[in-house]
Amino acid sequence: MAQDNTPSAVLTALQKRVAREVIAYVRRERLPIGHHLAESHLAQTLNTSRTPVKFVLNHLAERGMLKHDRNRGFFLARAAEDLNELVQEIAEAEEDSVYRRFVALRLSRQLPEQFTEIELMRQFDVSRAELRAALLRMQQEGWAEQRSGQGWKMLPVIDSIEAYEESFAFRSIIEPAGLLSPTFQVDRELLASCRKQQAFIAEGGYLSMTIEELYEANSRFHEIIAGFSGNRFLLQSLKRLDRLRRLVEYRVDVSREHRRAQVEQHLEILDLIEQGDRLAAADRMRAHLEGARRKKVDATLFDKLQNTGQD
Repeated sequence: MAQDNTPSAVLTALQKRVAREVIAYVRRERLPIGHHLAESHLAQTLNTSRTPVKFVLNHLAERGMLKHDRNRGFFLARAAEDLNELVQEIAEAEEDSVYRRFVALRLSRQLPEQFTEIELMRQFDVSRAELRAALLRMQQEGWAEQRSGQGWKMLPVIDSIEAYEESFAFRSIIEPAGLLSPTFQVDRELLASCRKQQAFIAEGGYLSMTIEELYEANSRFHEIIAGFSGNRFLLQSLKRLDRLRRLVEYRVDVSREHRRAQVEQHLEILDLIEQGDRLAAADRMRAHLEGARRKKVDATLFDKLQNTGQD
């Protein structure tokens, strides 16, 4: 029987996550063919150890994404825009993962607020390795926290239409205000990196990127601009909101064309910032957020989320 080389057959849950993040990094930065991917740099960037990174790089070399030189390391063998099939394979491999099950259960309020790993292993019939990988990802994303001593607890997320709408109302206040802050200062290198990522999405990336990739790109855009404000409280408030709304955004049912339109608005805002017209950028940001609110805040969506995972 031929060997199954798909990511779902070869990689553990942790390695799937690292593979997804390595590919997302390559696509976000639009790295060219021949770019050197250093293990140490990736481990630091992805906030993980070098062991899973090394395994994943070898796996991606077997899949043809990378070339490995015994003396010099790993180099990109395929362009960032040529990784769509690999991204989809990994996304499909995660569809029935423990993490995905917990996302659905958390949004339908079926996960206990506090629990031990043993309790969840018994309740959901999963291995400790699968459970730990899911819990660590949940902790990294900010919706689960390990308790002192033993056990875990769920952290708040946005799981109602009222909270979701309030989050947009709050953002419509603070994000335009950040653009008009007297301490606003642009980091040109960071702005260029943000523009490159947004342009990639607008030029076709929106068709193949996973919902997680699109969410991370969207959050990064807004957080970069908030960071330019020079106001640490504004930036931290936005980061906190992004953690709270992550799970709902994974399940929001909007078209790919709408996501492209959002990115085009991002690029317009970046243009205005580069031109030094912060007043127009603030007005455009407010309109952008209000448009997103109208499109996404839908009671039927939350009815659907509440019923996710139920018979």
